[in-house]
Amino acid sequence: MVAPLARALRQTMSLPEVLLWRALRERPAGFKFRRQHPSGPYVADFCCHAARLIIEIDGEARERGDRPARDAARDAWFAACGLLTVRRSAGDVLDLDATVGHLVSLAAARTAGEQ
Repeated sequence: MVAPLARALRQTMSLPEVLLWRALRERPAGFKFRRQHPSGPYVADFCCHAARLIIEIDGEARERGDRPARDAARDAWFAACGLLTVRRSAGDVLDLDATVGHLVSLAAARTAGEQ
């Protein structure tokens, strides 16, 4: 089951995830974000339902072994559901203003036609 995994992941978030969550939980530009959100067989690091946007924070391990192939399959699954996956490196997230600004910009662009 994915829901218990999501709850466990909320308790063990990395520092970049915690910092980003502190910013996103304030609902920048009115967009609501969820953390460690179950979606089908996966748990997204962050999700904005209104913008159909998935945010993944990638650490160094994401480039090793079978992770790139697994991530590609995961991104394809989200895309088939109409969700855009945005991947940011953990290091890039430390520039919170730029990261949050970019995510809000994407969310605004994806919801512009719905208003």
